[in-house]
Amino acid sequence: MTLLETAAAPAEALRERPKKSAAFLRERILDIQHYTDKLFSFTTTRSPAFRFESGQFAMIGLEVDGKPLVRAYSMASANWDDKLEFFSIKVPDGPLTSRLQHIKTGDEILIGTKPTGTLLLDNLTPAKRLILLATGTGFAPFASILRDPETWERYESVVVAYGCRHVAELEYATQLVTKAREDELLGEMVGDKLRYYATVTREPYHHQGRITDLLRSGKLMADLDVAPLNAATDRVMICGNPHMTLELRKMLPAFGLTEANSSTPAEFVIERAFVDS
Repeated sequence: MTLLETAAAPAEALRERPKKSAAFLRERILDIQHYTDKLFSFTTTRSPAFRFESGQFAMIGLEVDGKPLVRAYSMASANWDDKLEFFSIKVPDGPLTSRLQHIKTGDEILIGTKPTGTLLLDNLTPAKRLILLATGTGFAPFASILRDPETWERYESVVVAYGCRHVAELEYATQLVTKAREDELLGEMVGDKLRYYATVTREPYHHQGRITDLLRSGKLMADLDVAPLNAATDRVMICGNPHMTLELRKMLPAFGLTEANSSTPAEFVIERAFVDS
């Protein structure tokens, strides 16, 4: 993972150049949306052979000089959708993103055939409330989780706290939350279970501050007028800036939460593939 983002972002330092093209599916770009000069999303076709669980990531990219140039991206789309969706940053000198940000409808993209990851509902023990903490493109796996009916069947309520530097960078997540509430099928399940808290750090906004500080002080939950973080009732997923992730990883045990992994479910989980121990 880069030092800028998380599983959802293009990990410029994470290189994989497989020798066998069978490791990838060739899909087509269907739609691209640019939100700021640093953030965009895009959708692609999806082969029926490509299966994934909400919260997982795959290696995706472009063919450059006859070789795959790929990075890790979380699927933001629902696992049942017939399209794939990704949320990306733009890195001017990034090997992949310097090219990917210029894709057009109809262009070909490579999708790795072996999705993986630790941000899975099954990696958390049963509880009443799910808390999703994200920054930047770290929101991508949570976009998939919020679109999954199983999430709303398992939890009585879901809190999403999303932090960015600037207000304009909140657009993707805010649109997704609105669509989930208004969706013809999912909306009834979501109902009033979903609480969304957007915060910024670099300009005036009704919520300001870092997620770590807001959670530690109790302000985040107080602003939402919901019960404080409680290990007996809450489960937490974290995805975002590595500094935030590591800080929360150290902080949550003080609240009585234990970190989960793929073999031992517990109270909170991070995407371990992109965070140094």
